[in-house]
Amino acid sequence: MNAIVEFIDVNKRFGKVQALEQLTLSVQAGEIVGLLGHNGAGKTTSMKLILGLLRPTRGEVRVMGKAPSLQSSHEHRRRIGFLPENVSFYQQLSGREVLRYFARLKGAALPEVERLLERVGLAAAADRRVRTWSKGMRQRLGLAQALLAEPRLLMLDEPTAGLDPAATREFYDTLDELRGRGTTVLLSSHVLPGIEGHIDRAAILGQGRLLAAGSLDALRAQAALPLTIRVRGRWASQDWTHGISAAGMSVRPVNGRQLEFTGPESSKLAVLRLLLDVPGLEDVDVMPPSLDALYAHFNRAPTHRENSSCTPS
Repeated sequence: MNAIVEFIDVNKRFGKVQALEQLTLSVQAGEIVGLLGHNGAGKTTSMKLILGLLRPTRGEVRVMGKAPSLQSSHEHRRRIGFLPENVSFYQQLSGREVLRYFARLKGAALPEVERLLERVGLAAAADRRVRTWSKGMRQRLGLAQALLAEPRLLMLDEPTAGLDPAATREFYDTLDELRGRGTTVLLSSHVLPGIEGHIDRAAILGQGRLLAAGSLDALRAQAALPLTIRVRGRWASQDWTHGISAAGMSVRPVNGRQLEFTGPESSKLAVLRLLLDVPGLEDVDVMPPSLDALYAHFNRAPTHRENSSCTPS
């Protein structure tokens, strides 16, 4: 695959503040990458470097093979869509007028405006002034402007902020559709359970440094966090759980009909084989460490992180 975004040993300093330190990371064509981190971790600085709003203090940033800058060609810039965390539009304009304004800036065809208003669920309100819209509606308008001109790279900073559950589901449907069309997406969000099933890789930042990067499977292997297996059934006694304990998993009752086993990933197949022979077993749910758990793991104390390795691939 070709790298759409590359950070090569990037440092960014603002006075005495080190916003990014030795960041090396690449985002491949057609990937959806979650850029994760606490406030101040370096996520917004990274996005501003990609947009050419900032220049690295040291190192190199390349976007679609070029160093980004405010002087980049119009064609290069129109291939990038960006949704900031806090969207702001001209309050006296209607939604349709706002989107037509951005379409002219990006060189997008006006019929695309109508298609996008329909796509994000704003067609019925398109002629109302933006100042009368809710935060969620303005957020959807921001997504529509980011999608103008079918960008090759789409950057989304907290895209579901202010969206209700139905609009959030629609957003993730759109994200999956974009993946199918080969759009590269860099997504920053604090709502980790929401994005977990929609990203190809996660890049976890902390204090300006890359703590870990990789697919969820790769991060789980690196973190070696315990696996959870939850079972439900009707059994006269729990004597059969001794075999589970012998396989290296702890046993915890959840309620009268459910048990939860927690232990190393290496015990999974042995435990599942044992469960197949349990009379009265009705259901088995295997739960690998969540993105939330992985994020917490890689954000442990700095003294621990300095002794840990991470692979930015």
